[in-house]
Amino acid sequence: MTTSPAVAPAAPAPAPTRFAGLLPTDDVLRRLSLITLLNALGRGLFFPISVLYFTRIVGLSATSVGVGLTVAGVFGLAAGVPAGRASDRWGSRRVLCALWSGVGLSMAAYALVDSYAGFLGTAICYAALNQSSTGVRGALYADVLPPAHRVEGRAHLRMVTNVGMGVGGLFGAVALQWDSRAAYLTLILVNACTFVIGALMVVRLPVTPERVAQGDAPAASRWRAVRDLPYLSVTVLNAVLALQYSLLEVGLPLWIVQNTDAPRWSAALVAVLNCALVALLQVPATRGVEDVPGAVRAMRRSGLLLAASCAVFALTAGLSPVWAVLVLAAGAVVQVLAEVTSAAGGWTLGYALADSRAHGVYQGVFSSGQAAATMAGPALVTVTAIEHGTAGWVVLGVLFVVSGLGVGPAVRWARRDGEWRGE
Repeated sequence: MTTSPAVAPAAPAPAPTRFAGLLPTDDVLRRLSLITLLNALGRGLFFPISVLYFTRIVGLSATSVGVGLTVAGVFGLAAGVPAGRASDRWGSRRVLCALWSGVGLSMAAYALVDSYAGFLGTAICYAALNQSSTGVRGALYADVLPPAHRVEGRAHLRMVTNVGMGVGGLFGAVALQWDSRAAYLTLILVNACTFVIGALMVVRLPVTPERVAQGDAPAASRWRAVRDLPYLSVTVLNAVLALQYSLLEVGLPLWIVQNTDAPRWSAALVAVLNCALVALLQVPATRGVEDVPGAVRAMRRSGLLLAASCAVFALTAGLSPVWAVLVLAAGAVVQVLAEVTSAAGGWTLGYALADSRAHGVYQGVFSSGQAAATMAGPALVTVTAIEHGTAGWVVLGVLFVVSGLGVGPAVRWARRDGEWRGE
């Protein structure tokens, strides 16, 4: 693999969760935090206005926009693994720089869309580049963060992401209130700039000496991730637990409006509560989850907690408005505990069970599993909980429990099959 001369010094890095004020003392994590904050601010700006821009300003129907975004998501799903291989071959920094530059250009192109064909083509480009960058970003963390600090560092970056998305969302709400073409276009172009600026910052990150020494994977191992059945099984189980995001973003608002007497604003309350608690709890949730046994226990706990949250949400049907809000808040707290636990466990397993010489392809596979869950989640949650009430919540709860408990056997299978990785 071709590498640039920027190489991190061999001296041990300070623990990334030590802070000078609000910033980590580790230089690489501090730079990653700034990049992440910038990117999250942009995405937070765009997220609240995206659908309304295409429907109210461009003039497309909500159904056509939904279908177009789904089609684009399929292209994004398919792009993850090839982008990961490019990352292994040419370096995660260079490839992520190229991808984020393309994402920025695709985002800016939304400002020029005036037809459904233009929307669909731009959405496909944006989804393919943006989704493929997710796995490459995971490979970047493997390249620039020492293994001992990798999961803790990712937890800190997720906290930064939540803060940035929340702040960006506030400005997005202002644009929604103005509801003008100029306001929407301003936020779209600002979001595009955050990707381009972030791309320029990424290429200056130093890689760890271990990554420089490893180089590219041998030819026989470069695409092994796509046929590594133990790793794929862990990916699928992690993806099932990731259905919780669709549960929170799609299923719960529909449940509140259609099946409870809780006020509609309680859906926003749950979302705000989730963002705040994830920002507070994600870093502490990584403690004890830095190794494979700890990650397995975390995934098991997450499945049980998710089942418990499903049971609590199901109880809100028929309650008075006040009690419904209180019980919803309690269920949201349980779901957050499951979310931060499964995130930490998933990061650890995604790295520990991969061939460290081919992190790009492996992280591409792992992120594609989560992307598939994001695509399938809304339909699954609607068919179960929304259409069948308590029985549907039970089905979801059982699915989460089985997936959490299944991680242990899948990991043991992966470890037994891991000799080729040098374990």
